[in-house]
Amino acid sequence: MIPTTRIIALLELGLAVTVQLGFAWAYNAADYKDPHYTEGRTTMVHLFEWKFKDIGLECERFLGPMGYAGVQVSPISENGIVTGRPWFERYQPISYRIISRSGTEDDFKVMVSRCNAVGVRIYVDLVSNHMTTDLEPALGVGGSTAEPRILIYSAVAYGPDDFHPMCTITNYGDVDQVRNCSLNGLHDLDHSKDHVRDKIVEFVNRVIDHGIAGIRIDAAKHMWPNDLKVIYGRLKNLREDIFGPDTRPFIYQEVIDLDRGEGSNKWQYNNLGIVMEFIYGSIIETCFHGWLPLSSLENVELLSRDLMLPVDALVMLDNHDSQRSDSSTLTYKNGKIYKMALAFLLAHPYGHTCVMSSYAFTNFFQGPPADSMYNIISPNPVGEDLDEEIEKCDYGWVCEHRWPEVYGMVAFRNSVHRAPLTNWWSNGENQIAFSRGNLGFVAFNGQSDLDLKEDLQTALPAAEYCDVISGRKVAGKCTGKTVRVKDDGTAYIEILKDEKDGVLAIHAQTKL
Repeated sequence: MIPTTRIIALLELGLAVTVQLGFAWAYNAADYKDPHYTEGRTTMVHLFEWKFKDIGLECERFLGPMGYAGVQVSPISENGIVTGRPWFERYQPISYRIISRSGTEDDFKVMVSRCNAVGVRIYVDLVSNHMTTDLEPALGVGGSTAEPRILIYSAVAYGPDDFHPMCTITNYGDVDQVRNCSLNGLHDLDHSKDHVRDKIVEFVNRVIDHGIAGIRIDAAKHMWPNDLKVIYGRLKNLREDIFGPDTRPFIYQEVIDLDRGEGSNKWQYNNLGIVMEFIYGSIIETCFHGWLPLSSLENVELLSRDLMLPVDALVMLDNHDSQRSDSSTLTYKNGKIYKMALAFLLAHPYGHTCVMSSYAFTNFFQGPPADSMYNIISPNPVGEDLDEEIEKCDYGWVCEHRWPEVYGMVAFRNSVHRAPLTNWWSNGENQIAFSRGNLGFVAFNGQSDLDLKEDLQTALPAAEYCDVISGRKVAGKCTGKTVRVKDDGTAYIEILKDEKDGVLAIHAQTKL
């Protein structure tokens, strides 16, 4: 038995400890906070609604060569079919079979192998809080009901006793409602039941066998943390042939928490794994919208007392939900300021970063580009050769991850990695700049009425560097702007007010 003093010490280290029947065991949250990226890579991309075969190809021809660390894939389990095929039908599972509009289980297995082979890890969006709303149409049972009924999910062997009684969430301050009632009418699983835990663990373990690096936990705030801890603790180690021995899966949990007044909040989950930190992206968006000056970002962690420690946070500007549900969220539709805000997110050292890769949409419900039979159409990026134009995709796919401003900053983050933020400069308003140690430098001009023309300290060694925003270093030459750093580390930095991009960034790997 572990002494009481030892239990206290573990708690102080952030380890969740459970004592049961005189026996104590430790759940080490740190084991679940490592994304297991290939060395030198730092950023994942959410290829929202992409097909497995297309993801495998994209890993080989673009993501691997451009230094992306991983891919979050849309939910892979079989889902109910919703009229019009909206995006959210993927979040209404009817079984744990691996089959969807993205492909079959064989397609998934091949994709994971192709991506791992080029150093790109795969993370699965796990929907385990609930099942779909009404099984009768989905399973072809026939008939209809005025009220949703919990029927038998035969493919998973779930029956009515595996769900919480039907109720509606009316008060997000009531933690019992949030975790026991139905999210948007979906059938809420009772994770205290061993049978439910067994089925979820069985599904995730099968996916782990295919070589994934981790999972995103959808709607984590709607599940009890102690139930999740048991489920996480019963998962297999990752495949030893890929990740080495005794390696636990990376876990990042969706806990939308912008107000500490909610009963279920992120502070109740960060002792289990990483938590998606929505406040950080909101702070950046507030500044790049112009509601606060960019100079406010000098101490971004101080702008909200509710930010988690960087080690606990996965950060992004937008995701598939916020793009559609929050008008203040910056997305691809915001053009220049979106690119600037995303550049800041990738340049700043806070948290684990995730980039959104979208398709164009005009309404909340719209699903991915598809043919008349609702089969997803491949993005078909222009330019198979990386020396060609590579930022454009066809058929309504936006492919933000292929924008030069985005993959250039992913490479910047890879290059500066753990270097500290130094040499902060601002004009007191919306022109800012900073270094990342002596490995990188970035500047922003967020003023539409004023050019940025300054001699600034970059801390980089004397040389000429290629700006990753306006171009790329190709065969030792720069396709965009160049910056000459003097012996004292300073450089003349110019970003005109009417330029296409309001950012300039250089790093050690862009030395010419």
